[in-house]
Amino acid sequence: MLVEIDKKSGFCFGVVYAIQKAEEELEKHGKLYCLGDIVHNNVEVERLSEKGLITIDHEQFKNLRNCMVLIRAHGEPPETYKTALENNIELIDASCPVVLKLQNRIKNGFDLISKQNGQIVIYGKEGHAEVNGLVGQTKYNAIVIGSIEDLDKLDYTKPINLFSQTTQSKEGFRLISEEIKRRLESANGKDKYIFFSNDTICRQVSHREPDLIEFSKHHDVIIFVSGKKSSNGKILYDVCKSVNEKTHFVSDSKDIEKEWFIGVKSVGVCGATSTPRWLMEKISEKIQSF
Repeated sequence: MLVEIDKKSGFCFGVVYAIQKAEEELEKHGKLYCLGDIVHNNVEVERLSEKGLITIDHEQFKNLRNCMVLIRAHGEPPETYKTALENNIELIDASCPVVLKLQNRIKNGFDLISKQNGQIVIYGKEGHAEVNGLVGQTKYNAIVIGSIEDLDKLDYTKPINLFSQTTQSKEGFRLISEEIKRRLESANGKDKYIFFSNDTICRQVSHREPDLIEFSKHHDVIIFVSGKKSSNGKILYDVCKSVNEKTHFVSDSKDIEKEWFIGVKSVGVCGATSTPRWLMEKISEKIQSF
């Protein structure tokens, strides 16, 4: 049985940078706080916690003083930096450059649309770390849309400025954007409304969709490796599943079931932007042991 690991799966550059920064500091001091899970993969979080990485939430962060805290790739809202300044916390800012650029665009977009009595809208997962950071740029006035069903939240008599979480689906964004435009036209008449549609999806993420479609077509069974908290993982898993019904979502090697591989000639192992290469290799070895 052939077992192939997708060469293009695994950490995106933002996650690689955050983990490198964490490991550098842990090597020096043996202890480091991280604001939230450094990556949405529980196995990788456990590996780093054994090295001394302590994951904290925002309430715990507010009570810290005179220490060092890592900001992960997802980014943070402005008040996090304010708290750090007040509490003499040294921040190791590993925010992804793509996310930082988006935060700035959303802040400017909010200022612009507010002057027109309009709405700032973010296509993303409500409560997600990145989305929280983005909403924070708008003084928490942004409306978060996760699906077509959420579009009833909007007032179509007012201007709309639409952005996207960096790890969302390109197709999902397209459908959301088209439906908003249709409803604006219905409420105001053609060309009598203001609508800005900004596709701010990370291309390193979106380019994986066509690659995974081809990868999934070439194997009898697909093992998609991802943490359950990963928004990007759920999207890419659905991409694989859409072209290969024998796609299985696993978070660790213990989730593998031997029955999946009976009579199978080839297996493809792939993962999310938050999935470490070493974990895909571990899972590949277990499958080969069958």
